[in-house]
Amino acid sequence: MPESAPSPSAAPPQGGAGRIAIISAGVGAGHDGAAAGLAERLAEHAYLVDRHDFLELLPTGTGRLLRGTYHRMLTWMPDGYQRLYAATDRAARPGAVWRALFRAAERRTLRALAPDIRAVVSTYPGASQVLGALRRRGKLTVPAFTYLTDFSVHTLWVAPGIDAHLAVHPVPAAQAHVQGAAAVTVVGPVTDARFTPATDGQRIAARERFALPADAPLALLVAGSWGVGPVRRVAAEIRETGVAVPVVVCGRNKSLVEKLRGDGIQHTFGWVDDMPGLMHACDVLVQNAGGLTSLEAFAAGLPVASYRCIPGHGQTNADALDEAGLAAWIRDPADLGPVLAELLRGPRGRAQRAVGLDLHRLAPGPVTSIAAKTPAPDVKPAVRRFAGRRRIALTAVAVATTACLGVAAPLACAYNETPARFTAVAHYLDGDGR
Repeated sequence: MPESAPSPSAAPPQGGAGRIAIISAGVGAGHDGAAAGLAERLAEHAYLVDRHDFLELLPTGTGRLLRGTYHRMLTWMPDGYQRLYAATDRAARPGAVWRALFRAAERRTLRALAPDIRAVVSTYPGASQVLGALRRRGKLTVPAFTYLTDFSVHTLWVAPGIDAHLAVHPVPAAQAHVQGAAAVTVVGPVTDARFTPATDGQRIAARERFALPADAPLALLVAGSWGVGPVRRVAAEIRETGVAVPVVVCGRNKSLVEKLRGDGIQHTFGWVDDMPGLMHACDVLVQNAGGLTSLEAFAAGLPVASYRCIPGHGQTNADALDEAGLAAWIRDPADLGPVLAELLRGPRGRAQRAVGLDLHRLAPGPVTSIAAKTPAPDVKPAVRRFAGRRRIALTAVAVATTACLGVAAPLACAYNETPARFTAVAHYLDGDGR
């Protein structure tokens, strides 16, 4: 049975179960969203929860540069990001430069953990690599968990030393198991409780609140908090099918909002605080990354289509969601209209809704698995011993790494470097420089 919060009369005092740290990363919104949902579940079960951003645990400025580089690659050079993603996914372990970067975060990670911490949960692969290394060397003496937020499992998600890997579905669980992940368990997603199937009254009210057509089928188009990918093209294609009216959420990409409105896409929004309400108003979700928004749509009873997905995890997630029967992956633009019609009115849509709702209703939830491996509150605190010289050396390597990622790759795009040259850069970063 799924986890439920303790009843008010029987609930133990807040923090009575101990303290757990969650390490996420402010890269887009998916990792932080999963961390927020997990923190909510843990708090309902009387745990104190500390939240940390992995990017802030890297040497000063490194995290900001990495985030900016990732954003620039998705926006300016998606083919380059695809090559880098594939190269790292094929590697048996992170390359030497990446290992040095993760090593540079170890000291700050241990210092960030409270002395009475009982366990640490990562929702970001880089944090998992750091926690696993600390566990292997005995520097971290409490259990470390990885909560796999993606439906496809990149190699970096699986870190030796992690005590258990928690998956949202059997498909990513199987991928993690094949890669040698320890104690893989299917626990289901953690989404905001407001994401529920809409009643007729909620649907009508939501459409009025967002000034949306009262009767037309609405296709909610999302592209993450950064609004990346060929969003304008997809919005126009949805409109051209005549099957549904596009409702586009651009996240924090204000420029994209203006461009879409200039294209005549009337129902265009920037950042939306009430995504549960907007999903209540809509009939189908079209997405390009396969992240948290897809899980929220499943909980809201919306059928989901993956279309013109962003490189890397966007495409591998689309494949995994399709395999799970949770989202149709539309590879051919000619299929967009027919598939949307099936999802809106046909048996395919009804089947996807049922599978998506079951994903939330039948999964046990992550807290049970975390609690089973979490020691008593009097556990020995995490050990914090690092040499000063090593810290300086690792920081220097981290700065060099981010300079390469944050400057060299965008410059390669700006000066129209060939794919072969970019491949060489990726090979160096993710293949020990050989």
